[in-house]
Amino acid sequence: MPHRFEFADFLNRRTFLRTSAAGVGTAALASLLQPAAMAQSATHHAAKAKRIIYLFQSGAPSQMDLFDPKPVMADKRGTDLPDSIRMGQRLTTMTSGQAKFPVAPSIFKFSQHGECGMWLSEILPHMSKVVDELCMIRTLHTEAINHDPAITFCQTGSQLAGRPSIGAWASYGLGSENRDLPTYVVLTSFGSGRPDDQPLYDRLWGSGFLPTVHQGVKFRNQGDAVLYLSNPPGIDPVARRSTLNRLKSLNAQHHDALRDPEIATRIAQYEMAFRMQSSVPELLDLKDEPKHVLEMYGPDVSRPGSYAANCLLARRLAERDVRFVQLFHMGWDHHGGLPNAIKGQCRDTDQATAALITDLKQRNLLQDTLIVWGGEFGRTIYSQGGVTETDYGRDHHPRCFTLLMAGAGVKKGLTYGVTDDYCYNIVENPVHVHDLNATILHLMGVDHTRLTYRYQGRDFRLTDIHGTIVDNVLA
Repeated sequence: MPHRFEFADFLNRRTFLRTSAAGVGTAALASLLQPAAMAQSATHHAAKAKRIIYLFQSGAPSQMDLFDPKPVMADKRGTDLPDSIRMGQRLTTMTSGQAKFPVAPSIFKFSQHGECGMWLSEILPHMSKVVDELCMIRTLHTEAINHDPAITFCQTGSQLAGRPSIGAWASYGLGSENRDLPTYVVLTSFGSGRPDDQPLYDRLWGSGFLPTVHQGVKFRNQGDAVLYLSNPPGIDPVARRSTLNRLKSLNAQHHDALRDPEIATRIAQYEMAFRMQSSVPELLDLKDEPKHVLEMYGPDVSRPGSYAANCLLARRLAERDVRFVQLFHMGWDHHGGLPNAIKGQCRDTDQATAALITDLKQRNLLQDTLIVWGGEFGRTIYSQGGVTETDYGRDHHPRCFTLLMAGAGVKKGLTYGVTDDYCYNIVENPVHVHDLNATILHLMGVDHTRLTYRYQGRDFRLTDIHGTIVDNVLA
């Protein structure tokens, strides 16, 4: 008897999909096979940015050691953080048991750079040369205080796993302009500041409840960049094509019967994989890169999987009109030994980030490419554990942190927002993570309130029911 009801339920679902959802299934297949056409009709207003390169610094860089100098703290080393500043705000379990919260002024020197006079730390010598291209937001804030929910929140607009990532939303809303490469590519690297730092999860670039064609494709750091692109031994391209043709025919018949969008995804992904057998090796072949360009990115550019190599790869992906490129660089979680560890992270990232901006500008790509640089939250002015004149650590701090933007549609040389003397609370111009994501989508020509997807009876969006575009940072 249960089998009879299960079969009847299957028939009901099939009938529903064939009738009420037939148009949806057909539209999904059409959009997968003709992504460029869909991209041209999906924007809500004129886009400033054709593509995004998101340089995510996983682990949370210390804003007061890099971007937000607090010289008045120099005389307060070791003093307890005043209750009037903390105001009973939430602490992590790593420092909530401390009897005191000793202030740890940054040991690094800051100076102003460029025509805009932007302040940067001495451990960012290369980025200091491109400050006139940067828009610095010092007053980003978030709701999460631990890494996993905070990174998930930045990427998906929710602290709970399962929602689509920002790159998946961009893919869903705008489609692709390159049929031979994925719309959304993810690159990862390990920092030398803390090689055993917080892990990353594939769901951070997942598609959630969106069709799976929109999930990020992670390029590996060793071996084949994408698994199973190489033909197995004894299989030549002709045989591979013949096999795919038969699979395509079978899947098409299945799609005609059920109108399941995931079957359309499967067809499209098989075809994409076949095209990537040619496009990915060409993408990764650096033999035509001039020596002076490789040197601009630094010595690590020749090491596959390094941040520098990934920045160069991001530029090559941008040249090929890949919609959303995301680099995740781990190693910024500095609860102890921060001065030495953060120097290592800056050695990893400083030169290559500046080179990416310069390289894009020289190729006239920066004008329609948006670069975003930042982590999931900030760090506390007080030290986790003891503090000396040369060593300290910092705990998580969601109340204020710094993020950089450059390129398409943002004001150049702007420092936006003010934090208090302890870099603990926001004084002027707060920017929530939802506001940041709304602004990113706006620059791509998308109204964040209209980019929705109905799931389980509700319309979802990246910014949920929140988000205000930060007009003051827009050019």
